[in-house]
Amino acid sequence: MMEFKHVSVLLQECIDGLAINCDGIYVDATMGGAGHSRKICEKLSENGMFIGVDRDEEAFAVATGRLADTCCQKQFIRSDFRNIGDYVTTPVDGILADLGVSSYQLDNKDRGFSYREDAPLDMRMDQTSPFSAKTVVNTYSVQQLTQIISTYGEEKFALSIAKNIVKQREEKEIETTGELIEIIRRSMPAKSLREKHPAKRTFQAIRIEVNGELESLKQGLKSFFDLLKPGGRMCIITFHSLEDRIVKEYFKSLVNVCTCPPEFPVCVCGKKPLAKIITRKPILPSPDELEQNPRSKSAKLRIIEKL
Repeated sequence: MMEFKHVSVLLQECIDGLAINCDGIYVDATMGGAGHSRKICEKLSENGMFIGVDRDEEAFAVATGRLADTCCQKQFIRSDFRNIGDYVTTPVDGILADLGVSSYQLDNKDRGFSYREDAPLDMRMDQTSPFSAKTVVNTYSVQQLTQIISTYGEEKFALSIAKNIVKQREEKEIETTGELIEIIRRSMPAKSLREKHPAKRTFQAIRIEVNGELESLKQGLKSFFDLLKPGGRMCIITFHSLEDRIVKEYFKSLVNVCTCPPEFPVCVCGKKPLAKIITRKPILPSPDELEQNPRSKSAKLRIIEKL
């Protein structure tokens, strides 16, 4: 197995945002290579508790090993973070989720996440799942493929790509990322091929579908907030507009709870905000971080505190 390398994005900003109490309980809902997790653990005393969650079997094994020598108490959960409420019932002081695909997942071509390598069509974050990119590409109808590529990839040539996928698989099952990329190239006008990598949006869409990422996020955010103590903080790093929109709207819903009609001059419903937003605008990577880690380019960090 290749070495698990991943550069943690917005690392110090997350640690500062969590405002860690050394005896508190903190969750990293996406441990990955344990970059954020280790920094959290180093801030905790022997009385503090770290809870680490990841559904990727390889990431889970690496992270638990990398955190073994830290002094705080630890609990590790191998699961999709949407299920955290099934495992954690004690209120916590802070929760972090870094929603990006790890550098290891992108660089390990056997995982099939990258459109820059020819590899088996996979894209599963949980490799025990039978549902892979190959399943989506070879079994979804034109309508289903168009819907996910258009919605999750925001790809304007979704219908053309979907039709060509279905046409191609009538001759032979589509098995590799290389085959899929070639179909995508044939489905787009020459001008679009000269812009961003033509497969970027479609690969994003299929990955989101395979891993149920947006549904996990919606359920996860509610579970996270339910677990927070008053004064506890939630830090969420997103990497594309679909994720960021969900986080932004959920945070706003916790702050803007008034149900009075807009024409009322003052609030009479008596409903109080459940949280306060710490980051009015998302925190973005610094120029230094962008130079050292170009993959951090699209990262946005939003932070909220429970009242």
